[in-house]
Amino acid sequence: MARRSSKSSASRPAGTLRIVMPSSSRATPANPTPPVAVTEDDVNKLSIADLTLDTPFIPLKPKRRVPATPFHFLSLPAEVRIEIYTYFFDDVATLLDLNPHNYKRFHKKLGLMRVCRQVHDEATFAFYSTRTFRLFPTYPGKYFKSKKPLLARLKKQQRRYITSLELRLGPGWNAPPRGWVVNPALGLADCVDVERLNVFVECDPSDNIFQGWRRAEGFYEGFSRNLLTDVLEALPSVQTIQFDGWSSVKKSGDMMQGLMEVVTQAGYDIEWGPERGWTDATDIDEEMAQKPVGYPEGFPHPGYEAHGMTLALA
Repeated sequence: MARRSSKSSASRPAGTLRIVMPSSSRATPANPTPPVAVTEDDVNKLSIADLTLDTPFIPLKPKRRVPATPFHFLSLPAEVRIEIYTYFFDDVATLLDLNPHNYKRFHKKLGLMRVCRQVHDEATFAFYSTRTFRLFPTYPGKYFKSKKPLLARLKKQQRRYITSLELRLGPGWNAPPRGWVVNPALGLADCVDVERLNVFVECDPSDNIFQGWRRAEGFYEGFSRNLLTDVLEALPSVQTIQFDGWSSVKKSGDMMQGLMEVVTQAGYDIEWGPERGWTDATDIDEEMAQKPVGYPEGFPHPGYEAHGMTLALA
């Protein structure tokens, strides 16, 4: 019988030893569990403390700066705190209307009211009592046609602190928005501290420049009178009505005459705003007072000495 050659013995060089390690006493399981592969994401999830071998890593937390002697703001007199609130809200506009920029401008400032109940009450009074709120929005687009004006969006407690409102007439003179109505949802009954109503007239549709563009003769004038009447009836404490407007509006026009008639019949006081510069005089008297007086050429003006000029007489 021929002897089979062994490749292992043939390839093994002479003089070498083959060491066979003893096998483990435990038998190898039939289905060994494969090792779990470690991915890069698993490594990235490890914290720096897990990678430290000598000492555990403690994250550094900055210490909160606490003044040695805290300032007790609420220990100040109430009138001083109100004055501080006034300075804090000094950069906020004094006339507020419904527009898309309100949140960006005011939400950080109004965060002061969340400190505590006492600061909330005092800061709310300081903010709402020193600003004028527009009754119906005039910002173009969806805000102009909104059925929920800014006043209706305020809380009842906030409306109690308001002292001044503005009714602006002129926008939408040919088609007023449907939301320009006085109803309980507007919240005028809650404005118990409002003693002044500012009525600003942007245009007078009865003027000849609106000829051919009016919806109907006297339409917007009647709408404005009815709206002003409803506002005055809904306000519980109003006493003074301030009229103002653009330079094109005249007191002798149908618009202003109708509005002043409503206020006069209701028995309220009338004041004039700074924009138009109206007074108790008529339009003719005001125009004569504002018209400059002309002097002939060479004639001495008032304020100059007579001997300081040479008059050439023919």
